Amino acid sequence: MEEKVRLSDIASELGLSTAAVSYVLHGKTGMVSERTAVRVRRALEERGYLPRAAEVLLAENPAKILGVVIHDHGKYEDHILEDAFIASALNALSAQSARRGLQMMVRTVKDTDEIVSFATMWNLEGLVLIGFCGADYTRLRERVRLPFAVYDACGVTAQRVCAVNIDDRHGGFQVGEYFRLCGHKRALCLSDNDVDMDLERWKGFREGFGPGAEFMMIPETRAQRLAFYRERLSEIRGFTAIFAVSDYYAVDLIRFLQSSGVDIPREVSVAGFDDTPLCGLVYPALTTVRQDTEERAGAALDAIAKMRAGESVELSVTLPTTLVVRDSTRESA
Repeated sequence: MEEKVRLSDIASELGLSTAAVSYVLHGKTGMVSERTAVRVRRALEERGYLPRAAEVLLAENPAKILGVVIHDHGKYEDHILEDAFIASALNALSAQSARRGLQMMVRTVKDTDEIVSFATMWNLEGLVLIGFCGADYTRLRERVRLPFAVYDACGVTAQRVCAVNIDDRHGGFQVGEYFRLCGHKRALCLSDNDVDMDLERWKGFREGFGPGAEFMMIPETRAQRLAFYRERLSEIRGFTAIFAVSDYYAVDLIRFLQSSGVDIPREVSVAGFDDTPLCGLVYPALTTVRQDTEERAGAALDAIAKMRAGESVELSVTLPTTLVVRDSTRESA
């Protein structure tokens, strides 16, 4: 019978104290140098060390584990798992994991060091990462040897990483073209940033709409955003069509405008992006760009399985988007 790897064995091999190895294992990397932390993580992974909690879980349920890590960005104000897009993505990943005989373990983190500790502590088949930027993925590839798939990773190309993206630019283009064909002359795109996927959505929107398309950067937190809208209400009402780069921001805007006496869509047409359940929870129902969350989850898990088996995999996969027209938009008066 194969002898279990002990923490003290790894410490002895590396010439470190057991405490130093334990610090790294539990994410307390401030207690050791970065070089030491890298050495310890590599040794833990190579030796297949499992903490007691992982051993118990695997003994009770031998199913393999998929790790899903979500960036708990400040804009979610500590409600990341309540976000409609995140909830939809998790629901699809859970269904796809079950079909493949995988258990799904979800972790929210505020920085990438926590991902490294998570990947080291559990015997994972692979990781699905959501909400991080390209620089984060590059750093993680150097520190985590597991195969992983990432959502919304513009321009990321690295071995044992598959970027599962959607056609953000074409999604934005479809909204812009639709507004133009509806006769709108001035249209606004709202986003809390101008990089990565949101930049692509804005570029596509501008291409589809043409002259008259403008961009407005909005605050991330809701209280600041509502104050921003109140200060610029007359400016916002100067547009007859508005594209928000997420359903959340679109629904948020509709409710604000309605509370300010603006008729949607008679005075202002509003469209979003993602086709989350929020679209049916607002009146009028939201026009939006749909992405297939089941297809995306399936592509991510297929890529991880192939990488795990040593098979070649596309470093970047782009899935299509489709405009879904509902009652929050109309032809320009």
